[in-house]
Amino acid sequence: MHHSEIRKLCTFYQNELKENILHFWLPRCEDREFGGFVNCFTNSGDKLVSYDKYTWSQGRFVWMFARLSVTPAPVFSREEREHYLEMARQGAQFLMDHCIIDKEEENWRATFMMERDGTAKEVSAGDPLDMSIYADCFVIAGLAMYAFASGEDAPYRFAKRLYESALARVKSGDFNTLPYPLSSRFRAHGIPMILSNVTRELYRAAGKFDAVYGHTLVRNLEGFAEDILTHFVDENNVLHEIITEDNQFFPQILGQHMNPGHTIEDVWFLLDAVEICDKAEWEPKIHAIARKALENGWDHEFGGILHFTGVEGGCPEGDTTGVAQEPMTQQLSGWADKLWWIHSEALYSTLLCYFRTGDDEFLNWHDKVFGYTFRVFPNRDPQIREWIQIRKRDGSAQDKVVALPVKDPYHITRNLILILELLAEKLENCEE
Repeated sequence: MHHSEIRKLCTFYQNELKENILHFWLPRCEDREFGGFVNCFTNSGDKLVSYDKYTWSQGRFVWMFARLSVTPAPVFSREEREHYLEMARQGAQFLMDHCIIDKEEENWRATFMMERDGTAKEVSAGDPLDMSIYADCFVIAGLAMYAFASGEDAPYRFAKRLYESALARVKSGDFNTLPYPLSSRFRAHGIPMILSNVTRELYRAAGKFDAVYGHTLVRNLEGFAEDILTHFVDENNVLHEIITEDNQFFPQILGQHMNPGHTIEDVWFLLDAVEICDKAEWEPKIHAIARKALENGWDHEFGGILHFTGVEGGCPEGDTTGVAQEPMTQQLSGWADKLWWIHSEALYSTLLCYFRTGDDEFLNWHDKVFGYTFRVFPNRDPQIREWIQIRKRDGSAQDKVVALPVKDPYHITRNLILILELLAEKLENCEE
């Protein structure tokens, strides 16, 4: 890619981030009365339907604003960065004040959702408050990034304590995974995947506050990455989303499907691990995994990347014996949905793989995903402009909840800022 092409792409992505995505969220997401953030908007973004605060999203907002405040990409003014850091600060404080169910317990647990004022709230009557360890993970990531950005020690210590609790619960099997519940006889790729990313976020902050603990985090990160590469990836470089509890592939439909978006997202998580753990020998396999996910995930009839596919692409198929009632099996009925986050992750991962390998195949994939994404997802309403998150297979609109009943800027914003950082680095290093 030539200097002029990089600059042109940089200009496009900067405009998308500032004029479309952040234009929608600021000030819409701010809760100046109670703190934290509001994001229970309709899929189109035209209406706020609830003031419920999902801990998962609160942590993501903190990460997002903290990262924007310190990005090395030359995108924001000093005043904008200060505003983003303040947004992250108040969000971090809201989480530290409210997200832990019982601070007197040795092993902290984050509540899954809260009332507007931060009071813990059950999803349904009688449900435990800690319905998802993913909520804990996004709190950890958000507070770690805020600690790094602000230089404040307390958020790091909070994140570290919650991280150690989360690891202990995963090891003992004492955790929930809403909105992706799964029987204990299976393992989900999502757990080592999210833990690898969270470990990487905490590692960044530990460099400022806790260098000795950083060595532990590198070992943990290596373990999570090796788990994924060794146990979830088959001989054809297909990353299976579900395996048995004893790390085996299995023939039922639940074991013979992939989530291309998760795989594509995890590609850059794994490439981060390559750098931090000094594991260059992993890299060819990671690139092969990326190619397979893109090949299997692409919809040759309508374009775009499918939500779920079989291990050879297309509609997931197979025996449902013993797994028909698994919620994750039932979710496969939405295999052909087109989701916003999958495409934003693909935009970043394909560019990253291109610059790391020099292989034009990845640049071609980026351009292919780019064309589909910006044709299908952005809301054309000039008052909104943020992306419509969920589309039918043919790209038409649908009003559907995927994961949480929220509109979430995390994936788009994270991917756009990572793309801008990557492109800025390449602009510095290449000749015109």
